[in-house]
Amino acid sequence: MNYKIFKILTIFLVLIGLIKSINADEIKPSDSHQLKFFSGVFDVNTDSKKTSELFGIQHSNENLFRDTFLGKFSPISGFMITADSGSYFYTGVQAEYKIGKLNLTPSFSPGLYSMGDGKDLGSPLEFKSEIQLSIDLLPGTKLGYSQSHLSNGDLGEKNPGADSYMFNFMKSF
Repeated sequence: MNYKIFKILTIFLVLIGLIKSINADEIKPSDSHQLKFFSGVFDVNTDSKKTSELFGIQHSNENLFRDTFLGKFSPISGFMITADSGSYFYTGVQAEYKIGKLNLTPSFSPGLYSMGDGKDLGSPLEFKSEIQLSIDLLPGTKLGYSQSHLSNGDLGEKNPGADSYMFNFMKSF
């Protein structure tokens, strides 16, 4: 097994263990806040073959969901950091489509990117588009997989973009 994938899965499983250790009686699934913890690989389609592990957290407030003819929309905000000290702070919107226990969640988020020792994406202003597929495990708990693309939309002098994939754990509280 690839060392990076093993490392990411280990971090992800430790996070799930820590979150599951919280007393479940204290967490009510009807509460409105949801935290998404994610870990994965940043810049998987790079020409230089220099990928980096990433970790992040995202918040959404289900009280702010709006049902529209296009689906259920909600604002999100979050942060991710790579092993190369690259970071991305973002805020945006996501839609949620339920198909039984499965959830399809596309999102779009503009944000501020700092490359650290990692990839130069050409601009501090970057846009993240993401698609996530998750499954309801327990009330208020979801496990998922997502893919995202970070791009400056040709606003910078260069626009190499970065694709990532992540494993996600969501918990409502």
